[in-house]
Parts: sequence; C-alpha cells; structure tokens
Amino acid sequence: MTHLLPDHSTLFWISAICAVTMVGISKAGFGAGVGVIATPLMALTIPVSDAAALLLPLLVLCDIVAVCSYGMGFHRRSIKVLLPGALIGIAAGGFFFGYFIAMDHVMKVGIGVLAVVFVIFQATRAYILGALKEHRPHAAEGVLMGAISGFTSTLAHAGGPPLAVYLLPQKLTPALYVGTSVIFFAITNALKLIPYWSLGMLKVGNITTIALLSPLTYVGVQLGLYMNNRVSQRWFDRVVYAVLLLSGLQLLGMDKLVMGCSTSGRGK
Repeated sequence: MTHLLPDHSTLFWISAICAVTMVGISKAGFGAGVGVIATPLMALTIPVSDAAALLLPLLVLCDIVAVCSYGMGFHRRSIKVLLPGALIGIAAGGFFFGYFIAMDHVMKVGIGVLAVVFVIFQATRAYILGALKEHRPHAAEGVLMGAISGFTSTLAHAGGPPLAVYLLPQKLTPALYVGTSVIFFAITNALKLIPYWSLGMLKVGNITTIALLSPLTYVGVQLGLYMNNRVSQRWFDRVVYAVLLLSGLQLLGMDKLVMGCSTSGRGK
C-alpha cells in the first residue's frame, strides 16, 4: 500500500500537517493571520510554486468550512471596494509567478522576505494601526490595500496585513471583521485558481496529497473555533511568529550566513 502514497519526505508531511492545520485555525478567526506560516513552512521541503499550488485547493476548502461556520455577515461596502484591487493584485501576482516560476531560489527569497516582513508588521502592529485614526477609508485606499493583499496572497497566501490596515480603522465588530475577512479571501482564493491553472501549477499528481490533507481543513477550523476564548492567543501567536521568522530566515539563507560567521569566528 505504501507505493500508492505520494512520494514525499517525512519532513514534508510534518510541515504540511502543521501548515494546513494553522490555515484552518486562522480561518476560524483565532490568531492574527497565523495561516501565513503555511507557504514558508512547506517551502522548506518542496519548491515554492508546489507549496503554493498544494495549499490553494486546501484554502478553498477552508473557506467553504469557514463561510458555513460564520454565515454571511460581512461589511458589504468594504468587499465592494477591496475586490477590484484584489483582481489587479492577483493578475500582478500571476505575472510574477509566470516570470520567476522556474527560478526557485528567487521564489524562496521572495517568500522569505514576505515572512520576515509579516513578523515585523505583527511586532509593530499596535503602533502602525494606532497611527491610523478611526475613519471611513476612501475607495482609493480600499483598492490599493486590495491590490497589495491580492498580490501577496497570490504569491504566498499572505494577504492578511493589507486587509487589516484597511478594515481595522473602521472599528467593525469582531464578528463583522472576521466575516468580512472570510468572504474576501473566499472570493480571492477562488479567483487565484485562474492564474494557477493557466500556469500549470495545479497538477493532477497532487490530488492524492490534497485529498489526504483535506480533512485537516475542517479539523483546523473547528480547533480555531474551540480555541477562541479558551487559549491565550498572545502566546499562541508568539510561538507561531517565532517559527515563521525562523522559516523566513532559512528561506533567505540567513541561517547559513549565521553559521558561516560563527565558524569563521571560531577559526580566528
């Protein structure tokens, strides 16, 4: 029976199980965008394009579960403003993938940069969002943040920070904020299937792997719903961001640089 299983390393399965579970937890509104760890974590064991392509159908499944769990409560004006920008960002992200898809080193550096930038954003989140006074953002702001979110989401399924910058100053209720985020990414992820398919990233050979991982989308969402108000989100986030930072630095090759400096220092 083992020959029927996809030919992946043990490290891949460990990273994939953690990644997909984290995505589900994030979709349930627990953790400030911790699902962003998925692509960098999986990219440590397989090419970036393969990691992104494996995750997208699973994200769509998570979106379906999350929409069913949260219903259709969302901020309609924000969705109407954000989606046109998201379309632009998705198109730009698809162009980027098409140009660099054969250069996995470049892709890993790009994902590593996004991972580190996300951690920096989360570390300075209170200051950044505190500087944004409560207001009703202009439509142009929504289009811009939607475009950035669509672009980073296409590359690494990491569109959370731009969306937060647009939504949080509006002081939406928690339920409305999560519902708007769920609906936005449900539509965005569905639209991302178009460039992924046109670039040949959605491979028939991945179906078995996706099928094996798909139950974790439901498990992750239900785990996230359970963890709300039961688990310290602050400490959970800190652990996840520490892992994300280490993953980003490894994708950037910084771990080799540190080891090289340490070795040269001992040699003196």
